[in-house]
Amino acid sequence: MRTHACHINVRYAETDRMGVAHHSSYLLWFELARTGLLKEAGHAYREMEAEGRLLPVIEYGCRMIVGAEYDDDIRIDTTITELRSRAVRFRYRAWRGEELLAEGWTRHVCVTTDNTPRRIGDDVTEAIAPWREEAVR
Repeated sequence: MRTHACHINVRYAETDRMGVAHHSSYLLWFELARTGLLKEAGHAYREMEAEGRLLPVIEYGCRMIVGAEYDDDIRIDTTITELRSRAVRFRYRAWRGEELLAEGWTRHVCVTTDNTPRRIGDDVTEAIAPWREEAVR
């Protein structure tokens, strides 16, 4: 299994009054990490959209463990925990060095530009399969 690593510096605008990264920032960072994984797999999200394959978020979750602060260098590790013909679920882990800050996930369904469900396509599922976590037995 491969892991995609995305590096982010926490911007001042992403922090709250307490100087800690606001919880809403994590969802934006997860998007950067997810689209980075797709691009690394050879299927940039922009190109997928142009081909009529959209992956809207249908579920998400995040557990914050330790707060990130302004100018922290954060690494978001991304893997895939579910890969089906029409759906995919990404898993994210946010790290500051060796310290785990947060864990999260997003689930997506593939639709056309008019929101009709469709298959992701074998080309994409085969390309992103190396990032899929092994099933726990």
